[in-house]
Amino acid sequence: MKARYFRIVMYLITCTVGSLLFWMIARAVQGMLKPQQAGLGVLGGVLFPIAMCIVGVLAGFLVGGRLADGASHMADRVQRMTTRDLLFGGAGAILGGLFGVIAMIPISNLKPNGFAAMYGLSIIVGSIAGFEILLAVEGELVSLFGTRAIEPVVETDLERMKGGKVLDTNVIIDGRVLDVWRAGFLQGCIYVPGFVLDELQYIADSADSLKRARGRRGLDILNQIRKESPVFARDLDHLIPDGAPVDVKLVSLAKRLEADIVTNDYNLNKVAELQGINVLNINQLANALKPVVMAGEEMLVSIIKEGKEANQGIGYLDDGTMIVVENARRLVGETAEIVVTSVLQTVAGKMIFAAPKVDHDREEELLGRNLRSYSGSGSRRKVRPQ
Repeated sequence: MKARYFRIVMYLITCTVGSLLFWMIARAVQGMLKPQQAGLGVLGGVLFPIAMCIVGVLAGFLVGGRLADGASHMADRVQRMTTRDLLFGGAGAILGGLFGVIAMIPISNLKPNGFAAMYGLSIIVGSIAGFEILLAVEGELVSLFGTRAIEPVVETDLERMKGGKVLDTNVIIDGRVLDVWRAGFLQGCIYVPGFVLDELQYIADSADSLKRARGRRGLDILNQIRKESPVFARDLDHLIPDGAPVDVKLVSLAKRLEADIVTNDYNLNKVAELQGINVLNINQLANALKPVVMAGEEMLVSIIKEGKEANQGIGYLDDGTMIVVENARRLVGETAEIVVTSVLQTVAGKMIFAAPKVDHDREEELLGRNLRSYSGSGSRRKVRPQ
């Protein structure tokens, strides 16, 4: 609701400023050219400023929407920043503003028209650039001055994290970790490394709308877990080497803390297991919880599309398991009763093969007839004496 009121106020301000600005432009044009010379006439001399005001209102509406979106995005970003990020960003904004002032000193001697506007714009651009630049090099500056190296390792911190869970970026974005935690399958403290938080923030600030939504969902999930259980972040990052890849940092940190890694990354799972670290894979848990389907079992399935092979139909169970139904092309878009013929276990999960119940019953009936016919003809066969 607050965001809606803020957007309305922003529209009012930009539309008012736009109409006044275009009105002043229209009056300036009329001052330089008489309406008769401009081909406007007496009526045009009145309508021209009004038309320019309407154009100013439309331009202000477009600009107001962009400014409201930018301000909302900036507010969300600042809210997710740590105290250290805010300090570095504030220092960068101050330095950038000073640089903007220094850059305008040579121009101030010329006294051009609109110098005040240029002066203010230079300060604003310099402050924003300084803010972004210092945030971008924050990690390098911290590593350069070695602030992590002098942080003491508190033994109580290590004891607290024994048997805890270290979360990977992929499993946070996935979203299922919150439900798994609430169901009681994850016990102990939750630790989120600083580089995982940085990666989440980078994804949440992505220009791609899908990545941005996933990053924000991951941050919301962490906030929900923090409200319901002990969650620690960044406190023990000094135990891992700087400059190493993310997977190496996760494995090193989990080994140092004697904690488990929670992930859904197959490669990270294998690397951690080779080093003797316990891994909790959300995908493996989901596959283990899928219902067991056996050959001969009957069920109702919606056939939603055609299969790769001829005359096949594809359906899905509620848990996402794919079902390939033979002779079901005619049933696409319908809910059919099927009979499971076989189940194939793959690396990605289970794949079920089935046939429509009517066709399956017909095949069994034909098979029974053939068997009876064969056995009947065999009983009537005469045995010749030797």
